[in-house]
Amino acid sequence: MQQTDISIVIVNYNVRDFLLQCLRSIEQSAASQSAAGFDIELNVELNIEVIVVDNNSQDGSLEFLRPKFPSVKFISLDENIGFGRANNIGIEASSGEYVLILNPDTIVSEDTLSVIKQYMDNNPEVGMAGCKLLNPDGSFQVACRRGFPTPWASFTKLFGLQKLFPKSKIFARYNQTYLSQDKTYYIDALMGAFMFCRREALEQSGGFDDRYFMYGEDLDLCYNFHKLGWKVAYVHTTSIIHYKGESTRRSAINEVGHFYDAMKIFAKKHYGRSTLFLSFLKLGIMFRALLAYMKKYRRSIFFMILDTIILNLSLIVATKIRFGEFLNFPPYAYPTVFIVPTAIVIISMIAVGEYFEQKPGIIRAFTGFMISFFVLSSLTYFFKEFAFSRGILLMTIGLTFMVAALSRGLVALFDKFAGKESDRRLLIVGSNSQTKKIINSLQQADSRNVDIIGLVNVGSNSFDNTWNLPVIGNFDYLPKIIEDNKIHEVIICDRGLPRSEILKALTATPKLNVRFHFANEYEEFIASRIINEVSGIDAAFSNYKLSAFRYRLAKRLADIAISIFLLTIGLPMVYLLFPGGKEIIKNLYRVLKGKMSFVGYYPIAGEEPSIGKPGIIGLAHISRPERLSKSAIVNLNNYYIRHFSLSLDADIFLKFIFRKRSGD
Repeated sequence: MQQTDISIVIVNYNVRDFLLQCLRSIEQSAASQSAAGFDIELNVELNIEVIVVDNNSQDGSLEFLRPKFPSVKFISLDENIGFGRANNIGIEASSGEYVLILNPDTIVSEDTLSVIKQYMDNNPEVGMAGCKLLNPDGSFQVACRRGFPTPWASFTKLFGLQKLFPKSKIFARYNQTYLSQDKTYYIDALMGAFMFCRREALEQSGGFDDRYFMYGEDLDLCYNFHKLGWKVAYVHTTSIIHYKGESTRRSAINEVGHFYDAMKIFAKKHYGRSTLFLSFLKLGIMFRALLAYMKKYRRSIFFMILDTIILNLSLIVATKIRFGEFLNFPPYAYPTVFIVPTAIVIISMIAVGEYFEQKPGIIRAFTGFMISFFVLSSLTYFFKEFAFSRGILLMTIGLTFMVAALSRGLVALFDKFAGKESDRRLLIVGSNSQTKKIINSLQQADSRNVDIIGLVNVGSNSFDNTWNLPVIGNFDYLPKIIEDNKIHEVIICDRGLPRSEILKALTATPKLNVRFHFANEYEEFIASRIINEVSGIDAAFSNYKLSAFRYRLAKRLADIAISIFLLTIGLPMVYLLFPGGKEIIKNLYRVLKGKMSFVGYYPIAGEEPSIGKPGIIGLAHISRPERLSKSAIVNLNNYYIRHFSLSLDADIFLKFIFRKRSGD
């Protein structure tokens, strides 16, 4: 029996569309050499086996992919045990001289396997090698070769010094951005998306440390290789595409939490128990999380601050108009006269979805200001000492709305001229039945912000163009076509197009900010993903109330109020309503900390919804969870997150109480 040259181990979790593309790219890469594992005979002998370890995916990955790849060994797990442990299972089942740890959200070039294997054959001191990782827009992923997270390197990364000084050896140690992307050299560590390991070194290291759930295990493995005397290398002469973070996007995994846990394990294991380092690390992660949140909602934060400034300036102007002087309020009115209107306006705007949910608009702003006016007017009847402000209040709200509407109109106009609100310009490469299905799906979807510019021919093939779309050029000139037509998205439909040619086109266009999508084999879920990414419509959760900021905020405030009440003056009720009082008290602390909700879904390993939190009680508790089937509980969980409201929470709680009273 022929010796296996390369064992490719892939851990999958809910990314069957990406895994399909990944396995197809491995097929093509192996076929360009020889792939006994795929039953293709060519001149160059390269025996490859592929092992997919599935972490209890719920998207039908195994059922869909097994028939398509009979030569791939699929290992199904009953729960999500994490990246490192699942890889160890795959490594144990492998037999190759080399083991490639590969993410499912990658696309391998035709020459990748042969180039890296040849490098490893020629450099016996190297225990692990990685290649150049590219984003879907062709830009370089700096994390594909990096330094170890020493206290100083971690500090400079988390607090942004690396980004400020990317060419500095002092401040850019973590991602090593001072090193050239286009040279081959030894490096501290590689990203877990692509780690080409010598089996001897892998066995000496003991594989991945299973204490890591996700994040950090790749750094830890590289650190162990170095301790054993092996070199880790970055090889620039071949590249792959990496769609970073797809598994975490499709799960309820707390990405930041796992990252911190991983760094804590790494720090304790390799840098001693430095309390100061861990404190800085946690502070840095909180700082980065805050910055990421502010970046995500920067427009809403901008309008929130702007509306607050406009409101208070309008209040000052209104006093001038009403009393003839600025700030001519009675002494007792300060600072209440500024704080209360500001708070009411912000709460009203959040309640109508003006902040943090959609792009700020004039109609929602008008609704928010009207609600604010009626609430504030009502308050003046309850607090008679503020009755003097009713006329001022009307002028203030009127002036604020006019200026706020003008500011929103000016921003929208600026976006239009800056091109930010223009349609996403789409280009399709290749002509086949898949192309037709993709075009039909895009045209039928609610994707009004997508403009299909035209088609690009591949080679000398001619189009059977029945879609009334212009053919605007040949693939050989793709970068120029993209630049001339100001393209934002490119969908590759032609299966026969070499990956190496696609990668060349991709690397030639990163400065143009173009994203490439691969739909070489049409399936409904692939089309759905592409439509969602291109059109910006998050079809998965767009109709779920619990995904909206205002509902999440209301639920969080209710959780805080309930947990504080039950942990203080309501503590006797805990022992009356719930069996196992001590465990309930622990859970109430988890609710207070935001890890659980008082009313939420019933947790089932591997079946958690991607939004919401596990609850102390839920729909499943109205009956008895132990009497329900797994599928019934999953259906109840899905119903809850889809139809969430505070009244539904109250209804669940009351039905739970009555069930307890009836003894059922």
